[in-house]
Amino acid sequence: MGHHHHDKQNKYEHAAGDWRKEEKHHKHMEQLAQLGAAAAGAYAVHEKHKAKKDPEHARSHRIKEEIAATIAAGSAGFAIHEHHKRKEAKKHGHHHYH
Repeated sequence: MGHHHHDKQNKYEHAAGDWRKEEKHHKHMEQLAQLGAAAAGAYAVHEKHKAKKDPEHARSHRIKEEIAATIAAGSAGFAIHEHHKRKEAKKHGHHHYH
């Protein structure tokens, strides 16, 4: 059975490179969230177009459009969150080592 090490220190008070690693992680997550927002937004536009072209199944397409738009908004919000986390990691890293 493995053990868990719980550190009582602030998450930024580690080795000099840790804040850079954390900053990179948040940058990567921000980029993935932006990509997800763009993809979901494109799918929402696609479903909106399908709703117009396929009146028989328009209700289904509108529901898919709304779901995709909601996912796009959530992904955009997560990208903003990760952007702030990245700035915070960078600020703490520079503050702690300069």
